[in-house]
Amino acid sequence: MQTFIIAALSADGYIARDARHASLAWTSKEDKRRFIELTKRAGVVVMGSTTYATLQRPLKERVNIVYSTSKKFEGAETTNKPPFELLAELKERGFKEVAICGGAHIYTMFMKAKVVDKLYLTIEPIIFGSGVRLFNEDLTHHLKLVACGQTEGGAILLEYDVLQSGNVE
Repeated sequence: MQTFIIAALSADGYIARDARHASLAWTSKEDKRRFIELTKRAGVVVMGSTTYATLQRPLKERVNIVYSTSKKFEGAETTNKPPFELLAELKERGFKEVAICGGAHIYTMFMKAKVVDKLYLTIEPIIFGSGVRLFNEDLTHHLKLVACGQTEGGAILLEYDVLQSGNVE
């Protein structure tokens, strides 16, 4: 099972201005295209309830899984299972890849569990000055740059392997 984080960041390192700021409003068409391609390939997306609330509707052609302890969301499955347990269940269901789509709490939870294999990051040419960071706790993980590209609009597309991961086999 390959697990990857996919996120867009401002040039100063923020994934959003605040918890209600949707990435659809400020990311490039290349980032949106990359997001759709990678998440459809995975077939399943995992996110927190705040991130899911910023979407207009469930992501089509993907199983949407939302972390929530109390709320149910139309068009999505809900869970509060630890990352390793959720990934094992998804593997049993036949999935080979899982896209972790935010927000900071969910990204942090999966990185702390050491189940993330890859990071797909888009650095957009915009500065927020403050906002929501990619991770909301101190973490140390070594990465290996696999690919780097630049879009016509100046966004940078990065792909990293996470070197300190303990994935579900």
